[in-house]
Order: sequence, then C-alpha cells, then structure tokens
Amino acid sequence: MDYKDKKVLIVGGGKSGLAAARKLLGLGAEVFLTDRQAKDKLEGLQELEGFDDAHLVLAKEPDIKQIRPGLVVLSPGVSPQLSFIQEALSQGIPLWSEVELALRDSAAVLVGITGSNGKTTTTTLCGELAKATNRETVVAGNIGLALCGQVEHLNPSGIVVAELSSFQLEYIDRLRVNIAVILNLTPDHLDRHGTMENYIAAKANILQNQTRDDAAILNWDDPAVKELAPLTRAKIVYFSLKERLKNGIYLNGEDIVCSTNCSTRKIIGTSDLVLRGRHNIENVMAAIAVALELGSGDEQIVQVLQYFQPVKHRQEIVGKFNNILFINDSKGTNPDSSIKALQSYQEPIVLIAGGKNKGLDMTGFLAEAKKKVKTLILVGQAANEMEKIANNIGIERIIRSTSFEDCVQKAITEAKPGDIVLLSPACTSWDMFKSFEERGELFKDLVRKHYSEPN
Repeated sequence: MDYKDKKVLIVGGGKSGLAAARKLLGLGAEVFLTDRQAKDKLEGLQELEGFDDAHLVLAKEPDIKQIRPGLVVLSPGVSPQLSFIQEALSQGIPLWSEVELALRDSAAVLVGITGSNGKTTTTTLCGELAKATNRETVVAGNIGLALCGQVEHLNPSGIVVAELSSFQLEYIDRLRVNIAVILNLTPDHLDRHGTMENYIAAKANILQNQTRDDAAILNWDDPAVKELAPLTRAKIVYFSLKERLKNGIYLNGEDIVCSTNCSTRKIIGTSDLVLRGRHNIENVMAAIAVALELGSGDEQIVQVLQYFQPVKHRQEIVGKFNNILFINDSKGTNPDSSIKALQSYQEPIVLIAGGKNKGLDMTGFLAEAKKKVKTLILVGQAANEMEKIANNIGIERIIRSTSFEDCVQKAITEAKPGDIVLLSPACTSWDMFKSFEERGELFKDLVRKHYSEPN
C-alpha cells in the first residue's frame, strides 16, 4: 500500500503506537496520534522525526470529521468500543492493528503464536529454534517488542516469530500467517471481548488468510481449538499429550515423538528438558512442529530444547534461600495459567495471588490452590472477591496484605525450608503496576534484598 500523504490516525502512544507512527512517517504519511494521557506522560514522542504537536490529540477524543483519516491504527491496549473508533468504523474507515501495518507487506516467513497461555514461552522457544536454522530471525509482537520497524528489512529467507494476542488479532485485514500456532483457549480478557465466543473469534483470525502452502499447528486435546480447524485452508499439524496421533507430535510415555505417514520417531525425552510441567510439554511439542515446518533436523531441534530455560516472569527461578525456592510467575495473569503453575510443583506452596481481575471466574483456580497450597496470600483489587471464594471452598490459611511489599514479606515469613514461594497472581497487574514485568521485577528485587541484607 502507498502511504504517502495518507492521513492515518494512530490510537495509543505506547510502544506499538510510537512504532507505527515511526514507520508511517518514514513512508510519507500524515500521522495523527491520540492518547488519553497528557504529553508529559508519554515517553518517546520527541524521537519521532517529522512529527509536530499540531498532529497530537491528547487527553481527549479526536474529532474524526475534522481529521478525516483514511486509516486508523489501533494499539492493542485500547478498546475498540471508544466512540470515535466506532464512528470511524461506521464511516467505513479501515481499522487495523499494529501487527497488520507491520506485517501485511513483509516478505519474510511469518510464524504466529497465539492462545490463552504459554504464548511467550512458545514464542521464545520457536525464536531460538528459528535462529538455529541460521536464517535471520526477528522475535517480536506481544512478547514486548512492537513489530513495526523490526521486520521491514527481512527478505524471503528471513523469519518473523510473533506472539499474537487476541487484541492484536482482532483487527487484521490481509495479514497472512505462514505457520500459525493455537496453543489453547480458556476464558481470558472477557472484560474486553464480552463473551468467550468473541474472544475465540479474535484468536481464530490467525487462520483467516492462510493458503494451502501454509501450516496450522493446533492442540488436539483442546476441543475449542480443534473446532477451528475448518477455518483454515492450510495443512493441519496436531499435537497432543493424551492421544497417539497418526500424523502429529505427541507424548508417548516420557518421550515426545513425531508421527508421519505411519512412521514414528522419538524427538526428545521429557527428562531432557529444563522446562517443568505438562503445559510446558505442550509448548515444546508445538515448537517442535514449527521447527519441522521450517526445515530443521531432529538433532538441531534437540540441541536447542535441552538447554532452553524458562522465560522471565514465567515460572522463573528467582533463587533458593534457606532451602526455600522462590518462583516468579508474574505472567500468570489468568486463572488457567496459574493453575498450570500450581500443577508444576509437588512441594508445599506459599502462594501470592491477586491483582486486577479481567472478569474471570476464580473458583477453579482457588480449588486447585486448596489442593496444593499451605498458605494463600492475597493482594490487590481482587483480594476481597478471592478471599470470599477461598473461604467458601475451605482454604484454611488465608492472609491479606496491604501492599505488594507487605505480601512478599508475609510470604517469606510463612515459608519453611523445603517450601516453594510462588508468585502466580491469576490477575493482571494493572491495579498496582504498569505491567506484569514490573510486578515480577519487584518480586525478585524484594526477595533478593531480604536475603542479602544482614538480619
């Protein structure tokens, strides 16, 4: 598409919005940027060459009739229900996510990973497997790095490995994902999407422009994922923890195997993985399927898998102090994700949970906590709601905290040698922090500071 002199309204002044603005300005577009925050709250505006304050609409909604944009680019954290966005849609103005702008004209092979849980681990692992092919690889998207400005230089031999959230997939147009991965579908972001059906529909967009030359890697064990198979024209590769597949990647005893055309071979034993938990075996199986589609050999795949460590904030080991293991799972921002974290350990757990709920039911998570947790420490906006459920289902030891610093100190006090202190909140961080990363970093800092300071 020719963007020269095209009026484009970018909604959101964070990483994605600024990356989109930078790209469009470089292509000669007339860029307008709006954000609900004031200018002094936005970082990076001053770095946009060729951009002036006359094109800023801050702390108020823009006037669509006055700007008359030919395109609106929506940052993932911004609700499309805002009145001016709905007005733009009613006028037939195209609405794109930042990933559509970044990737619709990309020449590189696009690996897109989505799902409710496990996206970041799988994306990072797929990135390492892609790099092992010695092809130029960019890993970006919802993993923390905006795609605009990162992928334009790649030629057809290049690989983009993108973590794609439901927010990013909600408004794509021509974006074609060559290797699409859907890991699982459990309730998440219902405060944004309204219903589970809408949430699944947004995720399913990853399949919509695939061709017969592409591949869709789907979780056989997840009924909601399997139901999406008819939506793609691509070759389908399933992975499963439960079933022996005629064609696909599955768990055979303690071995991950690949079956093709009635021929089965072992790829790697689960005992050779650093990653813990059955959910991580699923992530590994999906990543193996991606690597095979990229042309990797089995030995090359094993070399990456056997040394791959958990990513930051996803069951990240903070350290072992006084024989107490501290685990940072700050990226556990929904109940299903935190259930998987709880199921990864057999030791007694002191669990820190709470934050801002996304309109999700916490009953299943707290029922799992009852089985696994010796002490539940609650913090944040969701603490009242979670405490009521925890009391109703019979969790015996519940401690409320007044701040995040207080909850970490209480967890340290509660833990005994042989225990695990697990931060896996089942909630977002937005009531107390800018991001789950900020929450996780503070947890690590507080733990390490406690054990480094003299008593």
